[in-house]
Amino acid sequence: MKVSNFTSNNGNKIANQFLITEKNKQTFQSYKSIIAVKNYKTQKTYLDEYYWDYSITTGKYRNQFLGEGISETRKKIESGEYKLKNLNK
Repeated sequence: MKVSNFTSNNGNKIANQFLITEKNKQTFQSYKSIIAVKNYKTQKTYLDEYYWDYSITTGKYRNQFLGEGISETRKKIESGEYKLKNLNK
């Protein structure tokens, strides 16, 4: 497992915004909360049902993690492509 900070456009590490890389998945963690998980083995993406749209800062790095804007994310949730789940139990 590898844990790294997100980086700014200037290449500076962003405090409290983490990318966790494992063999078959990547996880975005903001502070102590898991926001999203991409499982490459199952080809599924999960968003935390409470924290996925928690704040502007979380949204900024969630968008970076997913490679899309909020409207596209909402459409994928509505279509079932992304699953909402409690990732912080």
